Amino acid sequence: MTAETRGDPTQPHTESEDLGWTINIPGHPPRADSPEYQAARAEMHRLTDTLDKPFYGSEPVEDHHGGGLWLKDSEGWFLVRNLVGIEWSAQFCADPSKVDLLRQNAKRLYALCPDAVRELGIGELLDTPITDAAGVQRWTDSICNASVPLPHAVHSAALPQGGGVHHYPSPVTEIVFFKRDDFRLWVVDAGGQAVAVAPVAKRGSGDGRVQVLFAAQESALHPELERARDSGDALLLESDHPMARTAFAQQYGTPAPSAAAPSAPAPSAAAQPRAAA
Repeated sequence: MTAETRGDPTQPHTESEDLGWTINIPGHPPRADSPEYQAARAEMHRLTDTLDKPFYGSEPVEDHHGGGLWLKDSEGWFLVRNLVGIEWSAQFCADPSKVDLLRQNAKRLYALCPDAVRELGIGELLDTPITDAAGVQRWTDSICNASVPLPHAVHSAALPQGGGVHHYPSPVTEIVFFKRDDFRLWVVDAGGQAVAVAPVAKRGSGDGRVQVLFAAQESALHPELERARDSGDALLLESDHPMARTAFAQQYGTPAPSAAAPSAPAPSAAAQPRAAA
């Protein structure tokens, strides 16, 4: 049995089940939608309406930053997915050179479907190398990423209502594929519990704070996550916090604090959420 503790899936919230785990869900924080995102969302709905049997489900659907690539052949439009998707809140630790590999992969695929490139108007997007934070942001909110049409039940609902991808957080676990090598996604707290963190600002900003994306139920941060959720806020750790210093240690060129020194590329099996049935 699973319970969702906050009804609005667009806000950070937690979910838990009788078997004894709780995860923090990084929802879409309040923000002004970029023009690229607004256009991608409208286009996604238009393209979804052309499908006789949408694989993920029919309208109403929500747009998921899941690396969707819409292609067109003689039979019409169809959807494939890139190697990984980039959630909006994960863009600040994205390595432009790694995101550019996603662009290159998409460009090679779209070369097989030139009609789709022309109709979507993405030729310039596919041809422009991604070299900075602005390029990462543009790609993240484009039709080439923010365009996977998921019904609520498989996007942001919790079991038994639905096994949403934001319940079993691939937006967190997939960060490891595009983050900068010198930023540590998974850190451990003073008690040895797994915690996932992400920067709150772009590289070079001087802002060393991190946002907590996940904390094991046994972590001392867990009740803080609950309090943040109750107030609708993100849980941020200041730049001098041991876990923030550990996350950025390789960028600073200094040893990680001893309290969080053990390498933690991924949470232990006991700390990981159960997979959807």
